[in-house]
Amino acid sequence: MNIAAPDSSLQPAYLAKLNEAQRAAVRHGEEGISGPLLIIAGAGSGKTNTLAHRVAHLIVNGADPRRILLMTFSRRAAGEMTRRVERIAGEVMGEKAAILADGLSWAGTFHAVGARLLRELAPEIGLDPAFTIHDREDSADLMNLVRHELGLSKTDSRFPTKGTCLAIYSRAVNAQTSLEEVLADVFPWCREWADALKELFASYVEAKQAQNVLDYDDLLLYWAGMVGEPALAEELGGRFDHILVDEYQDTNRLQASILTALKPDGRGLTVVGDDAQSIYSFRAAEVRNILDFPGLFPTSADVVTLDRNYRSTDTILAAANAVIGEATERFTKNLWTERRSSERPRLVTVRDETGQANYVCERILEEREGGTALKQQAVLFRASHHSGPLEIELTRRNIPFVKFGGLKFLDAAHVKDVLAVLRFAENPRDRVAGFRVLQLLPGIGPTTAGQVVETMEGALDAVMGLSAFRVPQRAEADWPAFLALFSGLRSRSATWPADLERARLWYEPHLDRIHEDAAARRADLLQLEQIAAAYASRERFLTDLTLDPPDAVSDQPGPPHLDEDYLILSTIHSAKGQEWKKVFVLNAVDGCMPIDLAVGEKHEIEEERRLLYVAMTRAKDSLHLITPQRFFTYGQARNGDRHVYASRTRFVPDHILDRFERVAWPPAPMPQGRVSQPRVEIDLKSRMRGMWK
Repeated sequence: MNIAAPDSSLQPAYLAKLNEAQRAAVRHGEEGISGPLLIIAGAGSGKTNTLAHRVAHLIVNGADPRRILLMTFSRRAAGEMTRRVERIAGEVMGEKAAILADGLSWAGTFHAVGARLLRELAPEIGLDPAFTIHDREDSADLMNLVRHELGLSKTDSRFPTKGTCLAIYSRAVNAQTSLEEVLADVFPWCREWADALKELFASYVEAKQAQNVLDYDDLLLYWAGMVGEPALAEELGGRFDHILVDEYQDTNRLQASILTALKPDGRGLTVVGDDAQSIYSFRAAEVRNILDFPGLFPTSADVVTLDRNYRSTDTILAAANAVIGEATERFTKNLWTERRSSERPRLVTVRDETGQANYVCERILEEREGGTALKQQAVLFRASHHSGPLEIELTRRNIPFVKFGGLKFLDAAHVKDVLAVLRFAENPRDRVAGFRVLQLLPGIGPTTAGQVVETMEGALDAVMGLSAFRVPQRAEADWPAFLALFSGLRSRSATWPADLERARLWYEPHLDRIHEDAAARRADLLQLEQIAAAYASRERFLTDLTLDPPDAVSDQPGPPHLDEDYLILSTIHSAKGQEWKKVFVLNAVDGCMPIDLAVGEKHEIEEERRLLYVAMTRAKDSLHLITPQRFFTYGQARNGDRHVYASRTRFVPDHILDRFERVAWPPAPMPQGRVSQPRVEIDLKSRMRGMWK
C-alpha cells in the first residue's frame, strides 16, 4: 500500500531539502521497527540521497549503527553512502555522528557481507576460515583444469569452453534454476552436454572444497545455505534491526532468498530500486524480485514512489514516460520535473551507419562550439560493436573519446601474477594460484607445477614440502629465491603491506623477462602497493580486491589530447547511473533495439524496452535517437546489395511520435541544373610503375 507523507510542520531541519515523497520514505516506521518498505525510485529522483537520509535518520533517532545492514552493488557505493550518512547525521549530532557512522560496519556488497559472515561462522558450517576466494578468471581456470582431468577437452565434438561452462554453472546457481532449464533458455547449443556438465560441476565443487577455495557464487550459495537452517537464520537475522538494500531491481533469486530468510516477516527491511531500470537479466538479475516484493510478507509492504526527476527536461521525460508506458507490467509512475524546455527529443532518420556517424560528429562539434564540453556529451548503444563506424569517424576527425567497458585493473597479467603469489602463500592448497606462480619460474611447466603442488599437499607443512622438492635443472638458479619468499610470506615475518613489496621485488626480474613493456607494468605494481596500504591485513586485502576490483587505467579517461576534453562512448548497460547534458542513442531500430537475439520471449522484449528507457533518461538537456535506414551485412555471402533495411524501433510506436521532433539528415539539397563534365582517362598503373624507374 502507498503511504502518505508525515506532517511537514514536524520535519527535522536536516530533512528540509527533501521533497514530500522522499521524507515519507526517510521517516517510515518512526514509531519503532518498521514493516517492510519498498521505495520505487525513478531515474534521477534522488534515490541515493533518500537512502542515505533514511540511514542517518535511523541513527539520529536512536538506532544502533552496528545493527544496521546496508547492502549496495559496489564497495565504492557503500563507502560513499557511509560518508553521506556521517555528513547528514552530523548536522544534528556534531562530532558524535562520526563515531556512530564508524559503527556502520555492516555496509558493503552482498558478496563482501557474505564473505565476512562465512569467515566468521566457518567452523559452524564445516568451512576452513582460511579459505581464499577465486575471481572469475581463476574460477574459469579451475573449471578448465577439472574439465581436462575428466577428458572433456578431448571429446569428438567440441565441448563448451571453460568460460561457457562457468557461465552455465553461475547462471544455474544465481537464478536458482535447474541445469536443464538454463541450457534450454540461455545455452541451447549446449543441451547435448547436460549429463557431462553435471559431472563437470560436481567435480568442480569437489575441487574447490579440496583446495579450500570459494568462488563468487559460493559466497551467496553458502550464505543462503546458512540461513536455510532455522537456527542460523534466526541468529543472523537477529543481529540486525534494519536491513537496507540498494538497486533491488538488480538482485537475483539467490540474493532475494537470503533477504527473506533473514527477515521472514519483513520487519526492518527496506529495499530501493526501479523496475523500469531492470536491465541485467544476463547476470541472472530477476525483475520479479521487485515486482513481487509487496506481497511477500504477512503484512504487505508499504510502497513509496519517488517520481520527481531532478535530471531531465519535461519534454525528455514526456518521451521516456511514453516509451515505458507501453510496458506490460510495471509499478505505475510518471516522472515529472520543474525543468521546462521547448526542445523535444529528436528522432533522426539517416541513410546508413556512415550517415549516423557523420550526424553525431557534426552535432557534437556544434554543441562544443556552443559551449558544451565533449565530456558533457555521450553516445550510447545497445552492443559494443555498434559504435565501430562512429569510432572510425571520430578518429578521422581527431575528436578524442573514451569508450567505457574496458578491462579491470586486476585482469592485467602482471597484477594477477603478484596477487597469485600472495594467495598461494595465504592458502597453499589453492592450485590455480600455485600453478600460475610456479610457472613464472624458467624450467617449470604445467607438469612440474602439478608435481610441486602435490608434494606440498602430501607434506605435514607446505614450506617443508616445497623445500623437499627437487626442481629441474633449468629452475635451480631461481628456486632458492622463491623458496625464501614463500617461507617468509607463510611465516608472516613482515608486517602488512611489506610482504606485498617483498613479492613485487621477487617478481620484478621475471617481469623484465616476460614483458617488453616492463616499466609501465612496474608502475601498476607500485600502484597496487598504494592500494594495499589502505587495508589492515593480507587476508582483508585479497578478499576485498577480489570482490570489488578497481578499474584499469584503460578505463580512466586520462588526457587523450592537450585540451583535456573527450567524448563519452558507452553501452547502455555501462551508462546506468550516469547523466550527461547531451545524449545520442545509436541504432534506434528493430534488430538493434530490441537486439535481434532478444525477440523470442516476452520478458526479453520487455527488458529491451527498459534498456531504451534507461538510455533516454540519461539525458539532461538534449536527446537524439538515431535510426539508420540501411545496415551493411558483414560476413554474409549475398548476391547483389549486401545491405539490409531497418525500421524504427517498435518501442516508439506511431501514437507516441508527437513526443518527438522528427528529422531527416542530411537535409535534401536544393535541386540544381546538372552540368556535364568531360570524361577523363588516366593510366594510374603506369604512374605507379614509373615511380621506381
